[in-house]
Amino acid sequence: MRRARSRLAHEEEGSTLVLTIGFAALALALVLAVAAATSMLVERRRLFTVADGAALAAAEAFALEQVRFDGASAAPELADAAVQRAAAAWAAEAAGELDAVRVEGASADARSATVSVSSSWRPPVVSLLLPEGLRLDVTATARAVFVD
Repeated sequence: MRRARSRLAHEEEGSTLVLTIGFAALALALVLAVAAATSMLVERRRLFTVADGAALAAAEAFALEQVRFDGASAAPELADAAVQRAAAAWAAEAAGELDAVRVEGASADARSATVSVSSSWRPPVVSLLLPEGLRLDVTATARAVFVD
């Protein structure tokens, strides 16, 4: 009986080391995934700030000749070409540390401008579990207001 106990005790040696290594690898993968997700969220918010500013600049891209007065109030009429130029100029200037910022589209209806901006994102630490990078897209809309 004693031999059986000692044999079983020797067979169990080292099994906690394998378990510890497995849990450490799982914890490291979790830390890397959380760091990448946080990095992507921060990058998306920075990109949304650029898109919001570009939409605001595009909504204000009208000449005084484009303001129409209907008898009670004045309202600007936005042109697509002016909106696209203003959005591209703002995005190029405000991109800062964002990687490969592009204005994917800028359009205007009667009183508002919609701008879509994209940027390239890469995780802070490249691993087998995470992609090498993604393209982030955001869209912002701003309304043109004319105060008379």
